[in-house]
Amino acid sequence: MGVSIKDIDGLKGLITDEWSDWTAPVEVTQEMINTFADVTKDHQWIHVDIEKANAGPFGGPIAHGFLTLSLVSHFSEQHFPDIEGLAGVLNYGADRLRFLNPVPAGASVHAKSRIIDITEKATGILMKTEVAVHVVGDDKPAVLYESLGLMLG
Repeated sequence: MGVSIKDIDGLKGLITDEWSDWTAPVEVTQEMINTFADVTKDHQWIHVDIEKANAGPFGGPIAHGFLTLSLVSHFSEQHFPDIEGLAGVLNYGADRLRFLNPVPAGASVHAKSRIIDITEKATGILMKTEVAVHVVGDDKPAVLYESLGLMLG
C-alpha cells in the first residue's frame, strides 16, 4: 500500500538518491522522427535527410531532443509511486533540462528516475523528479531532466 496524498512526511519519505529500475525500452524509429518533424515543423536535415545525415557528424539521422524528452510522460507512468487519494498530476514545468547525447534513429531508449524534492503548495503537492533517458546500453544519458508535477488530492 502506498502513502497518502495527505501525509506530507510520508511523501517526503519518497525522496531518494537511488535511481529506480529501468523502464521498458522504446524504439525511436525514423518514422517517429519524421512524424515529430511534421508536427513541430522542425525538418532540420540531421533528423530527416537520411543521405545527408549519414555523411554528417553522427553517421546517420538522430532524434530531436524534444522528441526524446516527450517520451518522459510514457516512462513516468512506469515509475510513478502509488499515492492514495491522488486525484491527478499536472505538468508544472521543469527546473533543469540537458540534452547530453544523441539518440540515433532506430535506437531504443529507456529511463530511470528518482524523487528529489516534495514541497507543499496552496494548490497541491509539488514533486520534483530527476529523470535520465538513455540509449539502451549507453552509460551517458541522452536527456537529463528535472520534472515538476503538481499532485492534486
